[in-house]
Amino acid sequence: MSAPVRVWLNRTYAENIFFIEQLHAAPRPVEVHATHVDLDSPVLAAADHGALEPGDLTPDAYVAFALDFCARHAIDVFVPRLNQLAISLHHQEFEAIGTALACPPATAIAAFDSKADGYAAIADAGLPTPPWWQVRTAEELLTAVERIEGAGLTACLKPSSGAGGEGFRVLTREPFGLHRLAGWDSRVQVDQVAAALRAAEEPADLMVMPYLEGPEVSVDCLADRDGTLLAAVGRNKHRRRRSFTTEPRYLEPARRLVEATGMAFLSNVQFRHLAGEPVVIDVNTRPSGGLHQLSLCGLNLPWNAVQLALGERPDTGPAGDLAGVEYTLVSGIQPVLPRQTPFDLVTAELAY
Repeated sequence: MSAPVRVWLNRTYAENIFFIEQLHAAPRPVEVHATHVDLDSPVLAAADHGALEPGDLTPDAYVAFALDFCARHAIDVFVPRLNQLAISLHHQEFEAIGTALACPPATAIAAFDSKADGYAAIADAGLPTPPWWQVRTAEELLTAVERIEGAGLTACLKPSSGAGGEGFRVLTREPFGLHRLAGWDSRVQVDQVAAALRAAEEPADLMVMPYLEGPEVSVDCLADRDGTLLAAVGRNKHRRRRSFTTEPRYLEPARRLVEATGMAFLSNVQFRHLAGEPVVIDVNTRPSGGLHQLSLCGLNLPWNAVQLALGERPDTGPAGDLAGVEYTLVSGIQPVLPRQTPFDLVTAELAY
């Protein structure tokens, strides 16, 4: 049997236990290393080798830690999530020690480092986005909200930099009432946000845009080192029911964006709809948390990305017949690593 391919996932999201499962399903042996600052992170339990990594490092210090980790564990392919941009800028140093990076080039990562920069990159590729405003003051917030409400739409906001749905809020004029304490309410009063902006001691950087109803279509993409799209499938997300799409109105804009920015390896382009037409609402320069769902299409894009990093040409093949394929998500359980005392945690960090 051939030696296993050693793959490292640094600090990443809990959903990437499924990414690890797909690597374990590859036709060749894969040995997965995972690190995190949280001992109870599910990815540490799912990996073949889970370990703590030091917290609160500067990006440059983290790169030094990563280079040392790759050298000591003979990592073949590194799939970075944390400090992705800083790591990509040092790709030649990783290559010099025999570790290939499975992430986009620094230019593509930097283009989407903030949502404002990302929307500019999307516009440069000739693709539609919702109307949006970058907001730093209460006056800018109120102006943006008034324009959105004047068009008969509801405003929402999110931080200019952030991952997933962190900080997302729907803006409302409705006074607070007890009914707001029931269920999961993501609404916040416009006047409260404006007051917080006026009182803030540090500058804010927010994005304000219309709230767009679902369904959301999330297109998972695999591209070669030159940014040429090799595979893409859209996932329709409407509450708990999911399905797939290969409609050109989603896949063609995703292809144009990936190839215009040179977005190599794995990325994700998200769409919602404005007046019935798809608009790009977000771009991730990393694997999406739902990437494993494409296994229902006969695709294993995590393994294909590792193949590309190793200099191999993956045979992604066409996605299977997706007509009528609907599904929901079911979670599983994983045993966690043994508890450690504060002394053990400090000792583990000092080892790096």
